[in-house]
Amino acid sequence: MADKLIEKQHQHEREQERERLRAEEQKDLEVEAHRGARPLEGFAGGHTTWTGAQDDEAAARVHSGDAGASWEASERQARLEPEPLSDEDEDGEARVPERR
Repeated sequence: MADKLIEKQHQHEREQERERLRAEEQKDLEVEAHRGARPLEGFAGGHTTWTGAQDDEAAARVHSGDAGASWEASERQARLEPEPLSDEDEDGEARVPERR
């Protein structure tokens, strides 16, 4: 009997935590929906020989799909959908096809 009560309490706590995470993720999505200049970007103060055009070119090549992928992952997380399966199994090791 005590085990059932404890399990019920733990289940309730897990549901509360999921709801809290869902609410936090929803807030994050609302903030990200209003994109604009971030006030502290670019104030590192270090001098560099790179030009703004070089940064833009590198960013376009390297990070071209980052924003869309991040947005999609955030929306999936807010809906508590599972992550897409990869070629690695749960313990982080790559799967090797079985030979017959």
